Amino acid sequence: MKFRIAFVAAALLLGAGPLAAQEKFPARPITVIVPTPPGGGVDIVHRMLGELAEPILGVKVVVENKPGASGTLGLSLLARAKPDGYTLAAVWNAPLTIAPHTLTVPYATSDFEPVTQTTGGTPLIFCVRPDFPAANGKEFVAHAKNNPDKLTYGTDGVGAMVQLSGERLFRPLGLKLRAVPFGGATETLKNFLGGHIDIYGGTIPPIAGQLATNKVKCVITTAAQPVKELPAATSAGELGLADQATELWRGLIAPKGTPPERLKVLAEAFRKAGAQPKFQDYLKKSGERAVFGTPDEFRALMNSESAAFATVVKEIGIGRR
Repeated sequence: MKFRIAFVAAALLLGAGPLAAQEKFPARPITVIVPTPPGGGVDIVHRMLGELAEPILGVKVVVENKPGASGTLGLSLLARAKPDGYTLAAVWNAPLTIAPHTLTVPYATSDFEPVTQTTGGTPLIFCVRPDFPAANGKEFVAHAKNNPDKLTYGTDGVGAMVQLSGERLFRPLGLKLRAVPFGGATETLKNFLGGHIDIYGGTIPPIAGQLATNKVKCVITTAAQPVKELPAATSAGELGLADQATELWRGLIAPKGTPPERLKVLAEAFRKAGAQPKFQDYLKKSGERAVFGTPDEFRALMNSESAAFATVVKEIGIGRR
């Protein structure tokens, strides 16, 4: 009798093993690696999202800033993290879809699982001075074709976002422009206004003051759709290159192998957090928009953009460095 009771008890314990192993997720704090210093756009957006997601997830969301190597240090740390859903990273285009093709980094885009895109809709623009002989993008294309290798445009570095996004459009259009690398948008703008380069390449905020006073005219935008704030700028879609459009975006990713069911829990929690008025108001003031979707939707964006940038890098011969 005692043997039978012991046998039944053991069987019950063994049967409960798998259930016991399936812990509630999340059951402890979640860490979000931000691969930039505190105070930047990536940091602010995801720190706010983390705070708003905490009551939804029922656990603390801890932000850890790990700046360095243009964002690739933080992603290198994520690539080595345990794929259990408790370590994520906030990211934007450059370290995820560009760096693996231009720098020697210990990861590839495919080494991460997408959680969700968080923001998007910020195009890059190419602007000229008022006396430039083109009033819009189509006239700019015609002028550039007639002046191969003569026009210069400022970028945020060799093989960085502005150059690769621009070349996604310039090369299919048959344009040969000379990229001039600078340390960032501020330096690019200074050299553009000083007449050292013909074209400003970057985002809208640094050049907004000149736009408001008609000291520049923006002729090309990398967005698929027209940008209402830039009526003279021709979009990638209007140039027949909607499939080559590039927009700055941000998102959350996890290590490869993170269980899909956990990714879904995280994606839904951050989507709900992003729908709250505090977050929506912040994005409206900064000229961005929330873009929350499924992990599969974010994966499609990551993969397509990575493939496009790999092609551009090969065509312009930058290679890894």
